[in-house]
Amino acid sequence: MAEESYPAELRYHREHDWARVEGETATFGITWFAQDNLNEIVYFDPPGLGTQVTKDQPYAEIESVKAVSEVYAPLSGEVVQVNSALADGAGTINGDPYGRGWLVKVRLSDPREADLLLSAEEYQAMTKA
Repeated sequence: MAEESYPAELRYHREHDWARVEGETATFGITWFAQDNLNEIVYFDPPGLGTQVTKDQPYAEIESVKAVSEVYAPLSGEVVQVNSALADGAGTINGDPYGRGWLVKVRLSDPREADLLLSAEEYQAMTKA
């Protein structure tokens, strides 16, 4: 399991997802808080390449030993890459949720949506409330 962290360069969604925005694309994943609450993640059911995802809407599922949970898109756009390494080892999400445990990369339809997401400090305050 990874140590609790919330990198300052990321933006956070209230449904416990993160986005690393790099120009017109963004990498998505789930937060340390989400993976910690799910416990041992055993399966990631990704969207297909070319899938259009919509901010605040579910786009994938993660299965843990405790439950199946929907994953929400922090931003809108088209899926251009899926972390295929998770097919053989979804537990990577538990060990490295902000690095090797990323889920998808998306070509953003409106990069300005990132301004609506939470900062690391705002997200941490929300999880402690």
